Amino acid sequence: MDRGVIKTGWLTLRPFALEDIPWVYEVSQDPALQHFVELPSPYRMENAAFFVEQLAIAGGQSGQRLEFLAEETSTGNRLGRVGLWLGTPGTAEIGYWVDPKARTRGVATDAVRAVCRWAFRTHGLELIEWRAEVGNLASRRVAEKAGFIVEATLRKRLFHRGTRVDAWFGSLLKNEAL
Repeated sequence: MDRGVIKTGWLTLRPFALEDIPWVYEVSQDPALQHFVELPSPYRMENAAFFVEQLAIAGGQSGQRLEFLAEETSTGNRLGRVGLWLGTPGTAEIGYWVDPKARTRGVATDAVRAVCRWAFRTHGLELIEWRAEVGNLASRRVAEKAGFIVEATLRKRLFHRGTRVDAWFGSLLKNEAL
């Protein structure tokens, strides 16, 4: 499975490496991330290791996931992550988060656009889906800026911390990728 490196100028999106585990652990302590992302609580270093080793690295090797770490090209500073879960042929679901220290810089929007364009071009996708818990306005803003159309609010569609919650659903078609 091609997991290449994507360069956008100021951002470089690359596959995760074992050296990224401490950073994933640190970012995953963020209360905003813990509020909207289904993370173990408390979040431990072994959870970060599982994410990097089993989901990001092994998932890429198996072809089930394409996980990218977004870093600033000029400094190498880690800024965020964008992942695609490959399911039904021709479709994927996107997810992303940004280090709290890098928020409001356009990291997520630029990274999502780049990964979507790359995935449509290299993996034959026709549709990428996005979903987020209702109220996650930051995720919704990123999705809309990246070209996703929010299609619906679905009642009790996500399961989060033992409770069913409403979810926004959206999609981006190949011919709509910015």
